[in-house]
Amino acid sequence: MNEKVILQLCVNCFFDNPRLIERCTVGHGNYVYIVECAGVKYVIRCSEEHNAYKDTIYWLEQLASIEIPIPKVIAHGNFEQYEYLILNYFEGKDIGLVYTQLNDEDKKEIAKEIVAIQNKVAALELENVEPQWSWHSVINDMLERSKERIAANGYFDVEKVERLWKLAEQLDEYFTNIKPIAYLDDVSTKNLLIHNGRISGIVDIDWMGIGDKLTYVALTNMALLNMECDTDYVEYILAEMQLNDVEKKAFLFYTLMFCVDFMGERGMQFMDKTIEVNEQIIDRLNGIYEQLMQCFLRKYN
Repeated sequence: MNEKVILQLCVNCFFDNPRLIERCTVGHGNYVYIVECAGVKYVIRCSEEHNAYKDTIYWLEQLASIEIPIPKVIAHGNFEQYEYLILNYFEGKDIGLVYTQLNDEDKKEIAKEIVAIQNKVAALELENVEPQWSWHSVINDMLERSKERIAANGYFDVEKVERLWKLAEQLDEYFTNIKPIAYLDDVSTKNLLIHNGRISGIVDIDWMGIGDKLTYVALTNMALLNMECDTDYVEYILAEMQLNDVEKKAFLFYTLMFCVDFMGERGMQFMDKTIEVNEQIIDRLNGIYEQLMQCFLRKYN
């Protein structure tokens, strides 16, 4: 995809040549551009998949009623070989891009904000949850995906995933009691926009997490560890959530689960992007895994 397509799409939708076309580099599931037409900025997402934004539009409509900072759908349709979705623009950058600029008070306030937002999302009534849904299946599917990717890419040892299946047995009762509750599962170091030290918007809501919202905190934890940043923001989220002992154990397990997920993505290609892999990255992820595993074994075995 190139900027000529975006330019012509803007002309078709806004009857104006864009004064700005900027490709967003974060994420790898869509082509995402920021454009400015007639003095107003918009976000344009494009995909070659059929019905790519059906779920996105559905969930944005569902979430609109609970007053959280999510985009509004300006337009959607088909253009050339792409499906497109045009959304309003939020000032701000992904929290991962500004994390090192945030002070301690910023992190505390953002943690309070995201916990409050997730509590609102949890109150949504979910429709069409499959009768056979279980959190055990969700966990197993994610570990199986990581194992398959790691085996295919060859940069890490699949034994790391197999160890997690054994640890999961210790959380069997906890997983059994997880209900199908809605949460935003992809607000980690990306998709959570920060402006002037506060949340300005939540973007890329293509699906809804259903189950244990602790996973979004664990994903954030793993992402920050991978960035070699402090995890103070995660600690503030956990303090707001007031976890009990078994929830703390599950949180550490989930962080390990996302660690092998990160391993599985290395070297994979998504559209025109290949996830970087080199010796330094391999060593870092292996080190994070061993550190987390030792922490889990020390506390719970």
